[in-house]
Amino acid sequence: MTGDSSEVTDLLHQAADGDQEALRVLLARHHDRLKRMVRLRLSRRLAGRVGDSDVLQEAYLEVARRLDEYLQGPVLPFFLWLRHLTGLKLTEVHRRHLGTQLRDADREVTLHRGGLPPADSVSLAAQLLGSLTTPSQAAIKAETRLLVQEALNSMDPIDREVLALKHFEQLSTSEIAEALGLSRAGAGSRYLRAIKRLRGILSRNPGFEAF
Repeated sequence: MTGDSSEVTDLLHQAADGDQEALRVLLARHHDRLKRMVRLRLSRRLAGRVGDSDVLQEAYLEVARRLDEYLQGPVLPFFLWLRHLTGLKLTEVHRRHLGTQLRDADREVTLHRGGLPPADSVSLAAQLLGSLTTPSQAAIKAETRLLVQEALNSMDPIDREVLALKHFEQLSTSEIAEALGLSRAGAGSRYLRAIKRLRGILSRNPGFEAF
């Protein structure tokens, strides 16, 4: 099994043999991370119509249907495969509910394996500021958030994606590299480049120290 522990491998085979509890355990372990991923990428125009739980429910049904296929020749660790299927379901949801209403930006496919809807810069900016600032800086977050959003939108899509994976989805550098089809060193370099750009923007605003 690609990078997975023997425990995960055993649970996967039990689930493939029809053990629903084994499948529940596997999905529960990754539920929070997948929920963050969906929240970051679900179009705001679907608010009130589709929630992250709806997308995850569809994704979990797909996992159950395709688990045997995955086990025949896994090329990704289980979590990244699970994330990939969730991303495909999210793309289907966007097409189903928005259709021709999709803007050009919504149609952009990020340049990594099994492209996903692009990360929402509003959510990503809020997450970055929440993790990179102190309580004393809260008063100036709102105005700075707009600057961060502009910076994110002007970035190379892959650099922006690396920030999303690191700070919002909380993937490890190795997981980011696998998800984007990069070397581990390449993923690290892109992260440093992107965070350096944000550091420069924040450092020009009173009250923010370099992070």
